[in-house]
Amino acid sequence: MPDLNAQSFDTLIIGAGSMGMSAGYHLARAGNRVLMLDAGDPPHDTGAHHGSTRLIRHAYGEGAAYVPLALRAQALWTELEQETGTPLFVRTGVANIGLPGERFLDEVRRSALRYGLALETLDGREAHRRWPAWRLADEHIVHFEPKAGVLYCERAIGACRKLALMHGAALRTNATVTRIESHASDSVEVVTRDGERFRAQALIVCAGKWTPTLLAPLGMALPVTRVRKSFAWFESAPDFGPDRFPGFAVTSAAGQFYGFPDLDGEGLKVGRHDGGQPVAAEAGLAPFGAEPTDLGDLQDFLAQFIPGAGALRMGRACEYDVTPDEHFIIDTVPACPNIHVATGFSGHGFKFASAIGEALAARIVEGASRVDLSYFSYGRFV
Repeated sequence: MPDLNAQSFDTLIIGAGSMGMSAGYHLARAGNRVLMLDAGDPPHDTGAHHGSTRLIRHAYGEGAAYVPLALRAQALWTELEQETGTPLFVRTGVANIGLPGERFLDEVRRSALRYGLALETLDGREAHRRWPAWRLADEHIVHFEPKAGVLYCERAIGACRKLALMHGAALRTNATVTRIESHASDSVEVVTRDGERFRAQALIVCAGKWTPTLLAPLGMALPVTRVRKSFAWFESAPDFGPDRFPGFAVTSAAGQFYGFPDLDGEGLKVGRHDGGQPVAAEAGLAPFGAEPTDLGDLQDFLAQFIPGAGALRMGRACEYDVTPDEHFIIDTVPACPNIHVATGFSGHGFKFASAIGEALAARIVEGASRVDLSYFSYGRFV
């Protein structure tokens, strides 16, 4: 493991959550001397990677540009499972649901056709016969991805951390970075709240809600808003087991919702993807139930579409870092090309973390990544 007393590394990473931990692992595996700094002790519940599970979809309703990244990420999650012996993925399939004419559904179908992905299309009646828990109108369209499923997000961060450290990465936990100093195109220094200084040739900033604050002094005005969201687990029945109920993403007049089958006896998990409350980076996150919509929106959705769900078991608040177009920002700081930034994941980034971490590492070690990330350029906002 690198000597922290040396204070000098090849690469520094601010934020060792989803993207940062993955990047640290891939950099260390390539022989790069890397130090990851995190304000907590990942995996933890103060970032965007808590809550037990995340969906991984391949035929992507947010745009076909995501598909190569999703497929590469799936391969890397499988590799991580094999290398650590940690179960990370459950192939539940994912049902993408909405009414005819929904742009999200049209894009799911287009991306599946473009990349030859397995996709089954059912109407509402057929979906009810296949998954009895669903109550859909006959005209509903269900694009079902049989090879998609669920990732255990906190397990994945832990597995990645294990391999990163095994390959020689250093991790400084409970270390809050307060300042970045760029001295030249090949030298950058970070300063922590405790006054520690660390220097490197390259820097990756993926610090969630703190990313805009850290990069503003370097002239990078990131259009990213921190938004409070909520999700919850409900009592379930045998119809909600992973063999009888898929993961899902629903677009409806009431909003956009997502959910998971009952895994490990935790219950049916449901959240609302749109909506939420903007929150300042320095503000505390109000707990679940502080807003009437926290539970009300979920109960209304369940009453309409999944009436067999039971009472609330447990709810949680979480946060998204949202860009105006809800697409990611993965780029370099214009004035400092050795500083890389990954932010604005807008509530749908975790599934890609394995591939984004690999791509960030490749940009530093090799000068380019195997997956095209130009779609996520900061320049589209300038």
